[in-house]
Order: sequence, then structure tokens, then C-alpha cells
Amino acid sequence: MNKPNPANPGPVFAFTGTYIAAFVAVSLATGTAGLPSYLSLMGVLVPSLYFLHRNYSFSAGLMWSFSVWGLLHMAGGLVPIPDGWFHEGIHPILYNWWFIPGYLKYDHVVHAYGFGITTWLCWHILKIALRSPGGSRVQPTPIILILCMAGGMGFGAFNEVVEFIFTLVMPDTNVGDYTNIGWDLVANLIGALVAVAIISHGDKCRP
Repeated sequence: MNKPNPANPGPVFAFTGTYIAAFVAVSLATGTAGLPSYLSLMGVLVPSLYFLHRNYSFSAGLMWSFSVWGLLHMAGGLVPIPDGWFHEGIHPILYNWWFIPGYLKYDHVVHAYGFGITTWLCWHILKIALRSPGGSRVQPTPIILILCMAGGMGFGAFNEVVEFIFTLVMPDTNVGDYTNIGWDLVANLIGALVAVAIISHGDKCRP
């Protein structure tokens, strides 16, 4: 099976490790709640992505996109917002910040971005895993794209399960109620649809 040359993961992991260390230091110094839940998630995601990269040769763009998602995720749960910024709940943090009150929240944007990228990840793995012995490229047919979208949304649903478990173990995790979960899933769907559209358009533009 022919695989593309893998991107160098060094700069991406150095950047990721730097911002994780910074968040840990600041959170410990300020006593910010929720650090264990965000650290444990990153502790699973970073090694998992490294393992997948070793086996499926991620592009630099895909790797950096995931690193940025990790940054947005940790910032969302650990960075406070200024007084006067509209937010819900008792925790004035980025994840609770409404860009447009009642319509668009930081949390929605991060979910759409993150699980759009996860849909891209599913497409990347499928096109490598399904490549023929002759090396011919797998086409993003509607069925393949639906599977990629389902994969992205499936990981999004799994994320909600993990957050639910955290609410049982650590009640003060600030992950929201059922309405929040519903909007998270809607944002995941929007991100997956955008990713599928970009993948399909990019294939048509490729010579």
C-alpha cells in the first residue's frame, strides 16, 4: 500500500505541548476549575493522533488543524472572559460566551470546527485504507462522504458521552445541560457538512 510522505510532527507537537504546559501553569496558579477534565482529554487525543499519523501519514494541514482545535478547546474551558461579555451559567469562560446572544456561542463554533476536522480525518484514513494495490486514488463518492460525515458525528456523540461521565464524576465541569448537548450535536452536523462539501469540491478541482 503506497502512502504519501508523512508530515514532520515535531513542530506541531512542540506547539501543542507548549500551550498545554502554559494552560497547566496558569490554571494551577489561579486555581481555575476544570483543569483535570481538559488535561485528561488531551492526554488521550495527543497520543492517539500521533499513533494514527504514524500509520496513515497525516498532512501538515490536518495535524495543525487538530492542534489548533486542542488550543481552542482548552482555552474554552480555562480562559475567563471580561466582565460585561454576555455569557450563560455561573462560569464566565470562553465556552459560555455568546457571540450573538441566544444564537451563536463560542462552544458552537469550536464544535463545528472540531468535528468538521474529524470528518476530514475520517476521509483521510478511508482514502488511505481503501487505496488499491496499484495506488489508484479513492474517489469521494456520496456513500464514502456519508460514511465520513457519520464518523465525524459519531466521534462528536462519543465526546458528549465522555462529558456526561465527567458530570457524574466531577459535577462542576461546566459542560451544560440537555439543551447544550442538543446544540453541540447540531454544531457537529454543520461542521461535518461543511467538511464534506470542501472535500467534494477539492476533489473536483484536482487535476
